Amino acid sequence: MDFNKINDQLTVSGQILPSEVTILAKKGFKTLICNRPDEEVEAALQSVEIEKAAQSAGLNFVYLPIYPGQFTEVEISQLSSAIENLDGPIYAYCRSGTRSCTLWALTQAGILDAEDIIAQAANGGYDLRGMAAYLAGK
Repeated sequence: MDFNKINDQLTVSGQILPSEVTILAKKGFKTLICNRPDEEVEAALQSVEIEKAAQSAGLNFVYLPIYPGQFTEVEISQLSSAIENLDGPIYAYCRSGTRSCTLWALTQAGILDAEDIIAQAANGGYDLRGMAAYLAGK
């Protein structure tokens, strides 16, 4: 289980196991977001299983699947709403953490300076420099 901290509000990682969810609660996370589509994983790792573990651990859970390269305004809006309305800190995961980090970056476009978004992503080990022009122009 990785802890790729983007900022005080968000940490991202690759796929987690249901048995690891209690670790998140012990570390103080309040919300768990699954950005990995169920079609990508076996039944034991699908969102319903992670959600059960999250509920047992007292965490909010959001299933917000992101298909590779398919970031829409709907998902961006849904993550913005989750960040705004659910308790943090938030732990989000997908296959590698890249989709979770990228979706967060898209929620910040037009709010934060593009270089700040890129720097925060880099703190977590994600290189979003290729998105600089888009993040600056949104």
